[in-house]
Amino acid sequence: MHQSSLRLLRMVDDGRPFSKDFKDIFSTLIVSLLPLSAHRVRLTKVEYTFLSQDAISNLMYLKFSQSNRLPDPKDPSRIINTTTAITFSMSKDVARSICQCFINARLIESADGKDQQVYTIKGSIWQLTPKGITILDRFCARNGIQQNQVSELANLKATRLVVLERDSQTDKLHYDQGTIEVVFRRLVGADSCNAMSIMTAADSTSMLEYRHSITEVKTTAELKVNGKTYRDTFTGKAIIDWLMNYSTIMEEREAVAVATLFMTYNLIESVTKDRAYTFQNPDAGNNIFHFSKHAIYQLTQRAKDLINGSSSPRRSPEREHYTSYQRKGIFKDSNTQRLDKILRDPSVRLLFREQSRDTYCEENLTFYQDVDEFIRNSKVVTRAARRELNMTTKAGINDSITQAYRIYHAFLAAGSPCELNIDHQLRNSLITRMTKAVSQDATMIDTLEEVISLFEEAQDVVFKLMASDLVPKFLSNPKYQQQFRSYYFGAVGKGPERG
Repeated sequence: MHQSSLRLLRMVDDGRPFSKDFKDIFSTLIVSLLPLSAHRVRLTKVEYTFLSQDAISNLMYLKFSQSNRLPDPKDPSRIINTTTAITFSMSKDVARSICQCFINARLIESADGKDQQVYTIKGSIWQLTPKGITILDRFCARNGIQQNQVSELANLKATRLVVLERDSQTDKLHYDQGTIEVVFRRLVGADSCNAMSIMTAADSTSMLEYRHSITEVKTTAELKVNGKTYRDTFTGKAIIDWLMNYSTIMEEREAVAVATLFMTYNLIESVTKDRAYTFQNPDAGNNIFHFSKHAIYQLTQRAKDLINGSSSPRRSPEREHYTSYQRKGIFKDSNTQRLDKILRDPSVRLLFREQSRDTYCEENLTFYQDVDEFIRNSKVVTRAARRELNMTTKAGINDSITQAYRIYHAFLAAGSPCELNIDHQLRNSLITRMTKAVSQDATMIDTLEEVISLFEEAQDVVFKLMASDLVPKFLSNPKYQQQFRSYYFGAVGKGPERG
């Protein structure tokens, strides 16, 4: 059977598609361009590159298909082939605009080593950045795409990204203080062997400097400003470069917002401001972060205490609530309760994802969150369709079923690239339902409700698996012990509402 749907891409204010779609479009485009060839730049050939016009042509009519061949549970001699097709169609101008967004997001860069910030349709040669390679590699792993070039690129240049979560409805980053502090610790290298990457100059003019496993912001060991000596300083540009290159932030204004919160939460302070930047941004106020190589910053005492583990625990109202219950002894500790707490806190969830990735179990958390979003959206759609079945609600039902197939092919189908460990009976029920053809509109509503129920069962299985296997390893990992001091994992509330 074949399942497809048509919907408009949701866009953020600056014209970039929502982050999830944006990364899928980028990865699908690069897969369509494979194998990347060598192109001559001046007097040398640069491997793994592509031409501007080739990317534009492919992007205008982009298609990604995912197929799965499964034996029929009722008749093993019969093979059922299911295919999910995703097609992106756009005008030439929109395609060029999205390619420009790829540059802005630091996913591609000019192959000639110059800091080219404008995507020209003709004559330019481009290559993937380490960030772009990492996103491509994750996309291919999730969708079962096996390409030798992707593996070669990942081995050569892939980097480690801080995966920041976004609101599924607005695509805005989570800016809670806990998450900002986790990002800051990564930025200054507090959780790695070296405290910081020392350079004679903290200004980075090329992304090439960030490629050789440098995972901390660049700092200047000693700097004199107006006769006073400052140690371990860094420029505003260096901080933004790090955030853009080593996290899933997709635009510079998001990076500036995060850097501004570093100041708000008293983690960095200004040594000297860029007067030209202040003149160009007169309405920014005194606390705005200066994205400039002439603006100098240093760590605050609070930041040093945070890095050294001597800062007082930061407690949100929710954490205080749980702590008070702990004192009264009302809640009983369990790993399922601890996992519920982890999944509710964006900053702890970020660390939990890192642990899951390090232990090759990230697909469990990704599946859980994807299904959570699917269930929430699909229940809204089915309620609307039950009230009135029209073109809008039909499109919503179709889109939800397509989303279900994507999750099914990625995580639940036998032999899927990120196949999860669920029981045989549940897997057979899923195969039976997902391989059954659906054509009538009324039947589609019933089908979606049945799929929701089965996905809820699978989600519960994965939740218990994470609680029993991943949570104990996570909480006992020495890497995170310092950050756990301000958390209490024993007392939690109810799980996510699904109604």
